[in-house]
Amino acid sequence: MYELNINGMSISDFLSEYWQKKPLLIKGGFANFEDPIDPEELAGLAMEESIESRLVTNQEDTWEAHHGPFEDFTLLSDTNSTLLVQAVDHWHPTAAELIEPFRFIPNWRIDDLMISYSTPGGGVGPHLDQYDVFIIQGLGKRHWRVGLPNPALKEFAQNKSLLQVEAFEAVIDAVLEPGDILYIPPGHPHEGYAVENALNYSVGFRAPNQRDLISSFADHLIDTEQGKVRYNDPEITERDSVGLLSDTEISKIRNLIIATLNDSGSFQDWLGKNLSTPKHDMDLYELEEPYTVEDIVEILNDDIELYRAGGVRAIYQIMEDNLILLSINGENHHLTLDNLENVKLLCDETVMNSDQFEKSQHWLDFIQLLTNLINEGIYYFPEMND
Repeated sequence: MYELNINGMSISDFLSEYWQKKPLLIKGGFANFEDPIDPEELAGLAMEESIESRLVTNQEDTWEAHHGPFEDFTLLSDTNSTLLVQAVDHWHPTAAELIEPFRFIPNWRIDDLMISYSTPGGGVGPHLDQYDVFIIQGLGKRHWRVGLPNPALKEFAQNKSLLQVEAFEAVIDAVLEPGDILYIPPGHPHEGYAVENALNYSVGFRAPNQRDLISSFADHLIDTEQGKVRYNDPEITERDSVGLLSDTEISKIRNLIIATLNDSGSFQDWLGKNLSTPKHDMDLYELEEPYTVEDIVEILNDDIELYRAGGVRAIYQIMEDNLILLSINGENHHLTLDNLENVKLLCDETVMNSDQFEKSQHWLDFIQLLTNLINEGIYYFPEMND
């Protein structure tokens, strides 16, 4: 397990002074850092159909971006080339451990682990991200520059899939060595280029915008056949201008929309599904011979560890009716409040011991759900899968 040291400051101090406020260079954030993956393994993942990857080159100031899967790596030249593989935590359990030290940020905000391998001079150019990111330096060295938000900075497309930003003034200008970490808040221009063959690990965070949220909620209303209340105006009176949309009518239409958001049950149901849905495929441990509830009860009676598969998104909400809404990978499950400690385990921990689970009045309901989740490969027993 990796132990994070944020320049000697506490998590609370980092959150209050830096999170979404200003960038930070964390020297030796991971002491004695060892890469959890090598470039050959990363290239192997980039050859898989179900894994998102890109190869970016900058030869003679001509930027090109190519999308995987890749059959070979002739484009990955000795200089000015970068291979990027998304959501490696979904496929590589050892690399996934890099996310654990950053789980002081709530589960639903954590997105994935992107890993890049660059040859000298390789990078993706100066650009902006609209999300927080921690960039961990692995193998080799990389030169990073980070600036402050500047609305006057112009973005432009080098090609259809590579958006960059014009030159900016840097407030961080440093060469990162293995174990160093760079925190970059949203909207801060930055660029990084390999000084020598280098591996970089980016822990990114989700930041949904209003458009995406509203669109998703509208889809939810359609899928669940809700939101059918129509506008009505029994109090309408004669007016001088029939072309006028009155303040009263504007308010009524706005309130008609707001009423759907104020239906807490429907809203929380959608929210759980939306925020727990993974954006990328993952390697689940689905079983050919499913367990029965009796099997799981017997297994849990032994001292055994239960793991959550890499990339699984697990969150929960407390509903107004004192039920727990547990959302895992876009699916909602309802449990009674006396299973709260067990639900916390499933959501807060990636590795848990069987003796940590608490029996409750509705224990069998929880075990039935856990049995289904294990049979789907979302949670698994490593000892039983070997």
